[in-house]
Amino acid sequence: MSKDLVVKSSITVEKVARYVAEKITTETELEGKLRKETSKLQSGGMISSSDVGAFLGILAQAVNAKKALEIGTFTGYTAMKVAAVLPEGGKLICCDVSEEWTNIGKKFWDEAKLSKKIDLRLAPAIETLNGLIGDGQAGSFDFAFIDADKKGYDGYYEACLKLLRPGGLIVLDNMLWDGAVADPSVQDDTTKAIRAMNEKVSKDRRVNSCLLTVGDGLMLAYKK
Repeated sequence: MSKDLVVKSSITVEKVARYVAEKITTETELEGKLRKETSKLQSGGMISSSDVGAFLGILAQAVNAKKALEIGTFTGYTAMKVAAVLPEGGKLICCDVSEEWTNIGKKFWDEAKLSKKIDLRLAPAIETLNGLIGDGQAGSFDFAFIDADKKGYDGYYEACLKLLRPGGLIVLDNMLWDGAVADPSVQDDTTKAIRAMNEKVSKDRRVNSCLLTVGDGLMLAYKK
């Protein structure tokens, strides 16, 4: 990398981020209600920001997604965003282990008439993904969003690569980890795992990739 490289960052200050969330990025009434209900949880801060949700929907549309994967569903906000842009007959397989959290989302999926597009699998995600591969579904998915336990990202990424068709897109969330990845003094296992994934994906010749400063950092990997 050149020492003279000039980095033009799009990381936003709080005032600009608020402007984007309030004035530019739109949520449906149901999505807003789901966000409000999720905020009551002790872990409510894990919900994706509205701009990330909107961006995921656009990305799924951009690759003409009909079959999609979500690894880590939480209360179902991003699942709503992705499922909403799938065509009639499209399917989003959501992988999570928490019935408590996903039950919150299910009632909103029902009200939004999206439940028929969402197939929730309550099991360790790697088991679900390997099961899909074993069922002969490799190469049949168009889009995958990974937002789960960070130490498991490598396994999820490899499984999703097998399941996606050429031209499919994988999006990995939290790849800046609140800036910790850029601080050499931070050496906890989770941060190190995220750094390793950033390096792996950026050097992976099977994909074209880009790390964006949207939300907490989105790594996009386009399967060649």
